[in-house]
Amino acid sequence: MTARLDHIVTSGIFSLDGEDFDVDNNVWLLGDDREVVVIDAAHDAARIQEAIGDRHLRGILCTHGHNDHINAAVELSDETDAPIFLHEADAMLWDAVYPDHRFDNELRHKDKIKVGASTLTVLHTPGHSPGGCCFHLPADGLLFSGDTLFKGGPGATGRSFSSYPTIVESIQKRLLSLPARTVVHTGHGESTTIGDESPSLPDWLAELDRDG
Repeated sequence: MTARLDHIVTSGIFSLDGEDFDVDNNVWLLGDDREVVVIDAAHDAARIQEAIGDRHLRGILCTHGHNDHINAAVELSDETDAPIFLHEADAMLWDAVYPDHRFDNELRHKDKIKVGASTLTVLHTPGHSPGGCCFHLPADGLLFSGDTLFKGGPGATGRSFSSYPTIVESIQKRLLSLPARTVVHTGHGESTTIGDESPSLPDWLAELDRDG
């Protein structure tokens, strides 16, 4: 592996559609010993900053705009002067958390984000939310999937702005085409691989047929 990868778990509240849930979030820090990006600044800016240490924070990358993935982003940005990246299609979710603070940069499909010697590719994978994105590091065989793909299947789609047909299409077209050995680091819970999840695609498609 060419990149340095650090991982912490933070805990807090996920709020959507008038309901609150206790959640544990994975926060991923990718880079080297000099600079780093944070993938999903969740719940606890101080703990994330501790994990960053004396490294330069190049950016805060948001896989999507649900509050539990962004609720430490502005505080972390204020403390480090790091820009926040989010897909524009999730602006309404961002605005629900930060009505008076705009994110800095828009993520677009196939954008390249460089940190240290590593280059992440942005994959727009709507479904869990309209602006959901994954970050692919092909050189190291890694994918940071947010809430698009988990160990055991697609992310939840039972809430506002989500769509099960859309998330299955995103996974089929943009994730399952990656090498089977690709390690998938998720927004919650355990990591998996593309190869472990691919055999379940017929079941996900069958669910589409039942719902249709």
